Amino acid sequence: MDVRTVADLSPAERHAFFERDAGVDAVRDDVSGIVDRVRTEGDVALREFSEEFDGVAVGNIDITDDAERAHAELDDANDPVLDAVRDAAANVREFHERQRPEDWRDDFDGRELGRRFRPIDRAGVYVPGGAAAYPSSALMGVIPATVAGVDHVSVATPPADEINPVTLAAIHEAGADAVYQVGGAQAIAALAYGTETVTNAQKVVGPGNKWVTAAKAVVQGDVEIDFLAGPSEVLVLADGTADPELVASELVAQAEHDPNASVVAVTDDTDLAAAVAEAVEAQAGEREREETIRAALGNDASGVLHARSMPEAVLFAEEYAAEHLSIMADDDEALLNRITNAGSVFLGPHSPVAAGDYATGTNHVLPTNGGAKRYGGLSVDTFLRSSTVQRLDRDALADLSDTITTLAEAEGLEAHAESVRKRFE
Repeated sequence: MDVRTVADLSPAERHAFFERDAGVDAVRDDVSGIVDRVRTEGDVALREFSEEFDGVAVGNIDITDDAERAHAELDDANDPVLDAVRDAAANVREFHERQRPEDWRDDFDGRELGRRFRPIDRAGVYVPGGAAAYPSSALMGVIPATVAGVDHVSVATPPADEINPVTLAAIHEAGADAVYQVGGAQAIAALAYGTETVTNAQKVVGPGNKWVTAAKAVVQGDVEIDFLAGPSEVLVLADGTADPELVASELVAQAEHDPNASVVAVTDDTDLAAAVAEAVEAQAGEREREETIRAALGNDASGVLHARSMPEAVLFAEEYAAEHLSIMADDDEALLNRITNAGSVFLGPHSPVAAGDYATGTNHVLPTNGGAKRYGGLSVDTFLRSSTVQRLDRDALADLSDTITTLAEAEGLEAHAESVRKRFE
């Protein structure tokens, strides 16, 4: 990777960094057709698409029993992977339990006002996978919903001749009520609208490829979604005290996700920038997914950047609004206090992004493409609704009477005003 200077970036280069794209528009028309067929044809369409896109002739779409069986078999075998899943699940559950808000009711000069929180009834979680293992995505999607108190949590995961047992075991460990073997855009459509087998959800969440993301865009409005996420991304903000090998390892780790991943390091130290670029090249050649890594390193939204000052580096990080923000600097807390736009933040040399991806307890389903400027990642709040509550006594209503009737009549809503007066006749 060549080192570039922030101040010298062209408009096209800045656009590539700051206007990252999930690739949804390119496939949206095709996805709309898939969604329409699932909505009208149900299970028949799911089986046809599974054979066409996944090369799998699906028998039972509902594999809830298979997930329970996979969990039991790993448990019987004392498989250390299940131990890791349990450790991670416990941490995710503990962190998300801290997020549960409490109902409250207070007195405001005779006006008893409050707020209460209730879970949605049905949630659908997409877990990527099939033959590949993504147990962490199962934990991150399902556990917040169960902690919120959602009554029915269903999971869709791509079919395979043999779905990875670790993913299935993690889905069961997380507490899903139903598991379906269906992937891609067709899975999102099934979760959104339901089929003969799949229970429809009120909200659909979870990461996926551009087909999954496009399907979430299509069904949004008919059901709620978490957000539209694109390829993985990381920005490392570093000063001259940072270890270039550790900075490089963060870039390489996120680059192995996807050839379209965006990986960026920004520093005000010229020597560090050069050392990071050199370390990235060396580490990329040592990784099993070198081809994917090098594709990500070479895309227009990746790079090692030198800023003239740390304030300039911070401004770049704020505009970039990273999914994952790693800060490796002498005073990382001071830098954090100057940054508001980030999905999840990792402070110091011993907080790799991978720790949050798997086991610290924070959620790894996070906004990409600058979404952190507008919303946060998946949480217990994702699955909750709030309502306000009020009770007024006669004196409290009398105190407000003139205000209410005056405003109601100013808006031409005479019956509103009269509904107040009736109480004093």
